Amino acid sequence: MTATQPKAIRDWHALAEARDASGLEQLLADDVVFVSPVVHTPQVGKAITKAYLTAALDVLNNGSFRYLNEWIGENSAVLEFETVIEGITLNGIDMITWDAEDRISHFKVMVRPLKAINMLHQMMGARLMAMKGG
Repeated sequence: MTATQPKAIRDWHALAEARDASGLEQLLADDVVFVSPVVHTPQVGKAITKAYLTAALDVLNNGSFRYLNEWIGENSAVLEFETVIEGITLNGIDMITWDAEDRISHFKVMVRPLKAINMLHQMMGARLMAMKGG
C-alpha cells in the first residue's frame, strides 16, 4: 500500500490487510457489480457484494494471502494475488473499478487453477450459508 495508489485501492488494501469487512459499507457504491469466478451471472448491489467479499475475506485471507503485483489505470486497477488453501496454491486477480467518489463500482475476481476454483466454490458456498444462518 502506497500513498500514490488511488484512494479506493488504498482503502481496499487496508480492509484486506486488517481482514475487517466493516469498511465495505463506505467503500462500495450502492449499485456495485460483483463478478465471481464461480457464479455465472454478475451480482448487482451493495448487500450481495458485501456478502461475497466478506466471505472471501474469511476464506481467502487466511494468513498466506498476499498481493503480488498491481496495475493501476485512471479509474481501475488489476491486483494479482496468491494464497494457499488446504495445500493448494490459488492464483487470482481482482479487477476493480471505482467511481468519482472513490467507491468501488465493479469488482471482478478471476482464479486458477481449476482445482482451486472447485475448492473455492465449496468453501464460499459454505461460508455464505453460514452467514445466512443456514
